[in-house]
Amino acid sequence: MALQDHPMWRKPQHHLDVENKHDHVHWVELFYDLIHVVTIFLLGNYLSENLNIEGFLVFCGVFIVLWYAWGELSIFNSIYVSTDIWHRVIMSIMICTLMFMAAAIPAIEDKGWKYFALGFAANRATLALLYLRARRNNSATRSMCNEQIRNFTAFSIVFAATAILPKPFSFWIFGAAMLIGQIIYMMPSVSVLRHKRFVLRLGHMAERFALLTLIILGEGFFKLVVTLSEKGIYKVSGDVLVNFVIGGISMFVMCWIYFDFVGNGKTRDHNLSTLVKWWLAHLVLMLCGVLVGVALAAEVKVGFWEPYPTKYAAIGCFGLAGYIAMLWVLKNVIEHRVASVHGRWDVRLFGIMVAITCFFIVPHVPSIIGNLIWGTALLSQIVIPLTRAWLTYRHE
Repeated sequence: MALQDHPMWRKPQHHLDVENKHDHVHWVELFYDLIHVVTIFLLGNYLSENLNIEGFLVFCGVFIVLWYAWGELSIFNSIYVSTDIWHRVIMSIMICTLMFMAAAIPAIEDKGWKYFALGFAANRATLALLYLRARRNNSATRSMCNEQIRNFTAFSIVFAATAILPKPFSFWIFGAAMLIGQIIYMMPSVSVLRHKRFVLRLGHMAERFALLTLIILGEGFFKLVVTLSEKGIYKVSGDVLVNFVIGGISMFVMCWIYFDFVGNGKTRDHNLSTLVKWWLAHLVLMLCGVLVGVALAAEVKVGFWEPYPTKYAAIGCFGLAGYIAMLWVLKNVIEHRVASVHGRWDVRLFGIMVAITCFFIVPHVPSIIGNLIWGTALLSQIVIPLTRAWLTYRHE
């Protein structure tokens, strides 16, 4: 085997130029995902300690930034097959940028901000470096890489500048730069997606979405267990332990409905509008998944006969409604799936309406009733399709 053909020294290659390629995620990408276990947990803690409008907006903003730090790297790895030693070195640097961002989250509104902004700026600059390497070794994608290098380099400078600008101007400039960066992707005349070689491995991206969704929903289990362990499992009553189990099963069912209906699903086509919907729907779905995970941590804070904490109920009910709505959106952009025949729009609408109604009822009823209503919204998403399928196929 020639040195340039060995995975440790092979230069980045566009996936269309690779023989015997596959869509499976490389271990380096999985290791990069590990830091998101920490970032999502710390971000969930931040929201728990700041359950108000301002705290919610900060939570959403930080989540979107972290999600794009993950997503835009996933796009690069979906277009280019890159596993050589220099790619691994650069990936290790990117992991360190996220470590700084994660450690800054608890103090994100104050002294932690400059570390978060500089960490994200370094993350953007490192991504530009990856495209620089790809440009040097793929002449057919040179113009596409030039645009990505220019954009990521320019935005890294802007994000770095926000670390030293006075607040709240630094927040507004950071947010505006994020918005402009994404608009660039979505405007057909200037979008990098207009390049013929900006072609994702759809199976690879679908698997990336699925793995991050698992991590995010898994954080719900993590938060439940940590909250109960800090409270002391030996100190709580039996009804709190029942609530604890309800929370765990709820997170499991959320995984179930995602993977049965849309998980690992490829888009129906490569149209810009389809890809944007696929992308944004996963962003909102995962954000809602974190909201539900934080809300369910309150299960171990109340017994059967106490009302569920209203602020936790708000993020739990609207988070579930948003999660179900995004399943509905994703069903309409991915390839046909048999499960979707029985999980039609009426099932999604029912779950959304029950989840929203639950929020207005929760403050006036014991938590056992609130859990029953909320659980109806969630379980309907799997019980109704399964029942329909059984009635359809039982005689075949």
